Amino acid sequence: MSRPDTQEAWQARAEALSLRGQAFVDGRFVDAASGKTFDNLSPIDGRRLCAVAECEAEDVERAVTAARRSFEAGRWSASAPRHRKKVLLKLASLVEQHAPELALLETLDMGKPVSDALNVDVAASVRCLSWTAEAIDKVYDEIAPTGQDELGLVTREPLGVVGAIVPWNFPLLMATWKLAPALAMGNSVVLKPSEKSPLSALRLAELAMEAGLPEGVLNVLPGFGRGAGEPLALHMDVDGLVFTGSTAVGKHLLQCAGRSNMKRAYMECGGKSPNLVFADAPDLRAAAKAAASGIFYNQGEVCTAASRLLVERSIKDEFVSLVAEYGARMQPRHPLDPGAPMGALVDEAQTQRVMDYIAKGEEGGARRVLGGSRIEPVAGGCYVEPTIFDDVPHTATIAREEIFGPVLAVTAFEDEAGALRIANDTPYGLAAGLWTRDLSRAHRVARALRAGSVWVNYWDGGDMTAPFGGYKQSGNGRDKSLHAFDKYTELKATWINLG
Repeated sequence: MSRPDTQEAWQARAEALSLRGQAFVDGRFVDAASGKTFDNLSPIDGRRLCAVAECEAEDVERAVTAARRSFEAGRWSASAPRHRKKVLLKLASLVEQHAPELALLETLDMGKPVSDALNVDVAASVRCLSWTAEAIDKVYDEIAPTGQDELGLVTREPLGVVGAIVPWNFPLLMATWKLAPALAMGNSVVLKPSEKSPLSALRLAELAMEAGLPEGVLNVLPGFGRGAGEPLALHMDVDGLVFTGSTAVGKHLLQCAGRSNMKRAYMECGGKSPNLVFADAPDLRAAAKAAASGIFYNQGEVCTAASRLLVERSIKDEFVSLVAEYGARMQPRHPLDPGAPMGALVDEAQTQRVMDYIAKGEEGGARRVLGGSRIEPVAGGCYVEPTIFDDVPHTATIAREEIFGPVLAVTAFEDEAGALRIANDTPYGLAAGLWTRDLSRAHRVARALRAGSVWVNYWDGGDMTAPFGGYKQSGNGRDKSLHAFDKYTELKATWINLG
């Protein structure tokens, strides 16, 4: 399939695109039971993309019923691993074939540059689906060590019906991180995408049917958190609940799991990730470029964004100048421009939230060295400049709270102990980075950082073989790698008397 390579080509493709906003339940597109819809607005220019089904409790009931029926029928849950592998590999191939379409849906829906949507989001989704598919028939059960008169078996069984609630910043990729291992282990899934970015998830469900997934195994319910997400979390016939999003919502969903049937619940939540740069960093320019992209990539709408830059005082001024130099080159442009380094924030509410935090940075006495303004490269859109604050006390609001936008807080430290004290003084623990040429320091600091991912002389490393998740209030459980399968299976011990 041809891939547009100019803004004009992407715009022409966008105009020809057919958008589906209905829910996907039991193998077909359906209206919400109430008939209600909401307008899906593009943050690129504020225009209406389509009407989307506003699913609520009745729709959740229909989808969970379909998922349970499909699970009990066994066409998927009881199928051989090699069959599930074949279907997921076919789905990965279909996603790759439809990559330009899916990338365009991501960009129109949530505003990220289309080149990022194509080369990062969709490409990583293909890798997730294909890697997970290939792993299906490499996951073995166990035989316990026993005497000659007993046989102990430890087997994995699918949970049953899994509810998955995913965010708007990486809509397709976060969906595949949940769906791939859940489906690989034989579960049926009810997926609720964010109301801000539902289109790629709905298209993915359609492609899954084409790949050979039986009816009812994957259902997609667009809608709002209170209307659809909460009823899904409270449903007594949902066996597992997985979520990526804010810590506040994650805590609420854990309460829902406890109030209902004590369903397995795994939350991947927010972050305020520290990026530590020591004076002996091997390449200050490389570190500065990574620091800028670590916070400004995807408009800063990344749970692992390098939003706290901690720099050894002796090099702080020089280093901040370098980061500002790179940041200044990352001005937002039209998201359909293949060369755009940044695009639009997801909607007006998120744009105002970011601007409010910028105002708090000013009020708190931090020194703004770059950006700070809302701009309009496209009329009617949601765009904020790359923004850097220097001399930020580590107790300041912009250094403590997750902004989820292109705002960097810089704080100086005196020594290694001080750097670690500041880095770990946060309720979050999703990711961290450090830059040093001292191998002993690299190991020592990496061990001391309370974060689920630590990157040395790098930012945002890892692939499908490495688990992803956080410490503290950044959540529990892990996505990616073989460890992800743990969330979607029960372990059963069967003990047989051979005497």
